[in-house]
Amino acid sequence: MLAKKVFSISAVLLVAIMGSCNKEQVTPNVTPTMKKIVARTGFATVNLGVAGNFAILSKTGITDVYKSDITGDIGTSPITGAALLVSCGEVAGNIYTVDAAGPACKITSASMLTTAVGDMQAAYTDAAGRPTPDFLNLGAGNIGGQTLTPGLYKWTTAVIVPADVTISGGPTDIWIFQVDGTLIASSGVRITLVGGALAKNIFWQVAGATTLGTTSHFEGNILGQTGINMQTGATINGRLLAQTAATLQMNTVVKPE
Repeated sequence: MLAKKVFSISAVLLVAIMGSCNKEQVTPNVTPTMKKIVARTGFATVNLGVAGNFAILSKTGITDVYKSDITGDIGTSPITGAALLVSCGEVAGNIYTVDAAGPACKITSASMLTTAVGDMQAAYTDAAGRPTPDFLNLGAGNIGGQTLTPGLYKWTTAVIVPADVTISGGPTDIWIFQVDGTLIASSGVRITLVGGALAKNIFWQVAGATTLGTTSHFEGNILGQTGINMQTGATINGRLLAQTAATLQMNTVVKPE
């Protein structure tokens, strides 16, 4: 009888120990969607530094076909202020140059502009260097008609926007679009924000030239390694941060807050 009791107690203890081990070894069923949400929780914004104070910042000049409407500061550096061809009445903000040339209302601030341009280039490098995109070569470079959720997107080709695009997400979500080629928005297309998404949290890092077609509307900060060209009547809620030139033709540019 004693032996049976000892065996019974041992069996109970063994079952309890095995149950405890099994509990420790259980892992949650993490779906791909859950993984993506976890990854985005720590998705940091792109720090624009002093460049964030500008609606338009260019290294080699800003040309303009009158009359454009710009809300926010604009500036050029290191090129002379003579290459900044926007008139005072077109800007609700300050116009900064590195020297005495340029519009009559200009403010000369070479050191600040040097810092801003350095920050612009650092922001471009940061955006371009983000690893492990959530979406690679979406639409083979054609994103017309797409709804773009928060995350990191990369294209190893040019990107075209031949039809309207929706950017959907909340006010704290971040979008980074890495474009190895050119970025072209066709005439009349619109990018629309829904769900509380904010233009200040959207970053288009573009290695080639960016062209916003006639009467198109764009959202977000364009970090352009090459020229940023706005055709007649195009509008943007965002920033033009160009490492070469920015060209305007009766455009509306509003720096997002």
